[in-house]
Amino acid sequence: MSYGVTAALQAAIFQRLQADTALKAVVGDAIYDAVPSGSLPATYVTLGEETTRDRSDQDGGGAWHDLIISVISESSGFAIAKAAAVAVSDAMLDTPPVLTRGRIVGLWFQRAQARRVGSGDQRRIDLRFRAQTEDN
Repeated sequence: MSYGVTAALQAAIFQRLQADTALKAVVGDAIYDAVPSGSLPATYVTLGEETTRDRSDQDGGGAWHDLIISVISESSGFAIAKAAAVAVSDAMLDTPPVLTRGRIVGLWFQRAQARRVGSGDQRRIDLRFRAQTEDN
């Protein structure tokens, strides 16, 4: 197994989301690797959990990366959260990001879960993606 490309994958995804004009139209610069403390914007995107499993073969090291990107919104209803989630999905699947180490062999949308959080108006959509990487 190679865990070696995980930092490069995270950085490439973060940069891709930050550069996406459709996503910026919905959330502005509110795209976080780690959610900052203090007051947050009404709608934002954050990178979430990642699970990595071996996908090595006779040609070299590789891995499956199951990752979550979350959209959080204080707007009532799901319209704004879903607009941001669509932009995230489109940005992720348009063309796989280029990594500084290794390469992405494939990148797939797996599923999404949209739900209300707590008793207020907060909405959360967790988008799950799978990336297959090689460390060459």
